[in-house]
Amino acid sequence: MVLWETCKRWLNSLLRLFAPRHCVVCGTCLGDGEEVLCLECNMGLPRTNYHCQADNPVERAFWGKMPLVRATSYFFYRKGSDYCRILYQLKYEGRQDVGEAIGRMMAAELARSGFFEGVDVLLPVPLHPAKVRRRGYNQSECIARGVSAVTGIPVDCVSVVRTKDTESQTRQLPFLRWDNVEGIFTLRDASAFRNRHVLIIDDVLTTGATTTACADALEGVEGLRVSVLTLAVAVG
Repeated sequence: MVLWETCKRWLNSLLRLFAPRHCVVCGTCLGDGEEVLCLECNMGLPRTNYHCQADNPVERAFWGKMPLVRATSYFFYRKGSDYCRILYQLKYEGRQDVGEAIGRMMAAELARSGFFEGVDVLLPVPLHPAKVRRRGYNQSECIARGVSAVTGIPVDCVSVVRTKDTESQTRQLPFLRWDNVEGIFTLRDASAFRNRHVLIIDDVLTTGATTTACADALEGVEGLRVSVLTLAVAVG
């Protein structure tokens, strides 16, 4: 075992020498113990800490729209910020590892507050199959896998599907986003969520229209409770 650990450290060092890993925010080489973000960028990440605040702004965004238990977003997304690179790398540069790593980081921090207490299943907001084929993966599922790795809560990627391939929400005016996502999700298996606490996971919260549409697909499921977790929340 000692020999194996020594060999693994040597191989990792050799790999970093010829294929160094870089911080997705500032681009500096990552050191030992750093994953995706360097220590400085990790410390500077604009965390919301909303998970420590009852009736926080993210929760208020969903009041009256779903049987909400709790909701939070991990960090603030400001257009033009260096931290936008996290989401850009995840969504458009094929960096599934970024979603999983940040998901693990986020889960480890939120778990200390009891945020995941009572949650039975993680539901990443589905992408339309055509978009999955174009991108190669669902970024929300990557985040959910990272959360699951820390919490042990299973991920359900099959019971809710996206049946309409809508235009990206980023190109929609805020007041049009609700019409753009109306009825785009379909529940395949209601029994998967009956009497369960479902945590819906998405990448960025703007108006909340997409997340609400996903929750709407679960309407009428007996004993359903819903919480929401997004990697970022748009501000400014």
